[in-house]
Amino acid sequence: MGRPDPKTREAIFTHLRQSYPTMCRRWFDDIVPIDLTGGTLRMLVREPVQLKYLRRRCQKQFTEAAQAVTGRLMAVKFVGENDPEAITNYSESNSTQSNDNGNADYPSNGLGSNEDDMLISPDYSFDNFIIGPGNRLAQAAAIAVAKKPGWAYNPLFIHGGVGLGKTHLLQAICQSALRANPSLQVYYTSCNGFMTQFLASVQAGHMSEFRHHFRNVDILLIDDIHDLSNRDRTQEEFFHTFNSLYQAGKQIVLSSDAAPKDIPDLEERITSRFNCGLVAEVQQPGFETRIAIIQNKAELRQISLPDDVVVYIAQHVDTNIRELEGVLTKLQGLSSIHNLRIDLELAKQAVGKRIGSDTAHLPTVQEIIDTVTHYYGVKPSDLLSKRRNKSIALPRQVCMWLARKHTRHSLEEIGGYFGGRDHTTVMHAIKAVKTKREADGALDHDVEALEHQLMAVPA
Repeated sequence: MGRPDPKTREAIFTHLRQSYPTMCRRWFDDIVPIDLTGGTLRMLVREPVQLKYLRRRCQKQFTEAAQAVTGRLMAVKFVGENDPEAITNYSESNSTQSNDNGNADYPSNGLGSNEDDMLISPDYSFDNFIIGPGNRLAQAAAIAVAKKPGWAYNPLFIHGGVGLGKTHLLQAICQSALRANPSLQVYYTSCNGFMTQFLASVQAGHMSEFRHHFRNVDILLIDDIHDLSNRDRTQEEFFHTFNSLYQAGKQIVLSSDAAPKDIPDLEERITSRFNCGLVAEVQQPGFETRIAIIQNKAELRQISLPDDVVVYIAQHVDTNIRELEGVLTKLQGLSSIHNLRIDLELAKQAVGKRIGSDTAHLPTVQEIIDTVTHYYGVKPSDLLSKRRNKSIALPRQVCMWLARKHTRHSLEEIGGYFGGRDHTTVMHAIKAVKTKREADGALDHDVEALEHQLMAVPA
């Protein structure tokens, strides 16, 4: 038995950064080798969520790095703070940092093996969640739920488009709630996970175990609950699970791509249950929020990004946060593979194919305003005014609808072009135009004519 040389630790992490740059995270710095014996290098990980993540996702890469650095056949084993071997071998340096609450592991997610768990990412914490106008309510509600499960908002229903941070908030609730109270029974799964376990339990005759498992937790979090759509048997079981938890004062948190009323083929009694708590929407991040997200994720991955690179990515990738992460991964990969410094030219390579060659032909908001005002015979200044008469309101709404469809601007950015109106006004305008087009053939013809003109505008 022996304490590893500190230089060995640094060499391992250098190897990982070179060979697996997209895997490495800032919190890897907290991992401490504690002993090397019997061909096993034990590494101490104090945070339970990090420990589980490393065991599931990083074991092979760390072992490869350790073998490459030492030239010896060995295996890396991650141990928790209160594992017997960690206490024995690291008691002196650990004595000032021990915490009775620090070793609590998360309850097994799933009725089968641990490999069926919905793995919680250490990246998805409240500290790493960037707040903007489009997610402020959802974030505040999530924090309140994590602090006082069953008391603040129950159920909490978070909805929004793909890749906008819903899963991040659910996992942040898990981490924060368990850090504050490790004895909580927290279960996090997907709707498909719930359905799979339900059907497997029915076939195996294990419904008693299934119900005990799902109805005896303190917090139940289910991602993508919209997948309940058109699943009659599963809806029936979920309805009773929901009622059992709700009546017991247990916290329920759900995420969905659509608001409760917009989920098709969902029983009315379930929709009613979803609406009895807080329904919070997350929207596309605006330009300033995207900049903060890029900077945060770059810091987490220990990537140094020049300011012009951050601005360029934020300008050209505005669909969702997942797309931003994809660009960062590609940028990091290009830099590592070709041994290139990250600069604006490399960022253009990473972003270029993603935004497509048609981007140059997209109209600007100003071009949309000019085209619409000329078509309707109104002044651009009228659209920016507070006037609400129909002759002004309708062209203004059409402008917002066209800007949403044909530009990459967020709702709040579009509102900014029209006298600083907020994103809810833009949302209302978009819905109004959609509804009016369906009922009014003349308006539908007008919008099509405007789109034809805009597509003919020179780039």
